[in-house]
Amino acid sequence: MQGSDERPRLNVYRSLNHIYAQVIDDAKGLTIVSASTASGKKETKGKKRTGGNVASAKEIGKLIAQRAQEKGVKQVVFDRGGYLYHGRIKALADAAREAGLEF
Repeated sequence: MQGSDERPRLNVYRSLNHIYAQVIDDAKGLTIVSASTASGKKETKGKKRTGGNVASAKEIGKLIAQRAQEKGVKQVVFDRGGYLYHGRIKALADAAREAGLEF
């Protein structure tokens, strides 16, 4: 699965305690925006102690969609990273769709 200028790739990685999302332009090899529960950013700081739950995944989905739209990205290709489409992965994708990303 490849991203392009028109439709960058929304990549998701989950660990036991955190969830990470990046919007990547594969043609340029550039990460456009990223968000994770492990970052110390003010948007996620203090809200959740762990990123290993569905509520945190929803927050990161909303945050990545907001950041992507600020950079002018409306459509993405969803890369679930080999994970099954349920639980935290589905929650992040649904939240990103609700916040305005198209995939």
